[in-house]
Amino acid sequence: MKVLVTYFSAEIGKTRKIAEELAKSLNADLHEIKPVEPYSASDLKWVNPLARCNREKIGKKDVPLADKVQNWDEYDTVYIGFPIWYGVAPNVVNTFCKGYDWAGKNIHIFATSGSSGIGKSAQKLEPYVSGAKIVDAKRVTSAAEIL
Repeated sequence: MKVLVTYFSAEIGKTRKIAEELAKSLNADLHEIKPVEPYSASDLKWVNPLARCNREKIGKKDVPLADKVQNWDEYDTVYIGFPIWYGVAPNVVNTFCKGYDWAGKNIHIFATSGSSGIGKSAQKLEPYVSGAKIVDAKRVTSAAEIL
């Protein structure tokens, strides 16, 4: 079986950098979670109540995705990375998770944030990865903290 590192990264790419380093260290496949409509800088201005990130989170909206993971059944371990939004994963990550059968998979969650902790990210993601085992969930600043 194989390992997949999948991630959503917003503006500055901190999560992307960690995911790329992690995938290289683990000799894992890498998949970026991308919305059909990319986020603009104004979409991510959470201080604006009308910003897209706020409308999605408060409205509990699914976010259409640009693509899917090929050969999903080949992976037994999946690392999921994202920036913390409202103390949890962004809706685009929830939408990604809804699209797959997680039965029998081991999941490692890693999150980035300028100030927030990991909070209840794992518990809030659990309903979207039914059948999987969440091995750990960490707020990180580097791939070395995950390994």
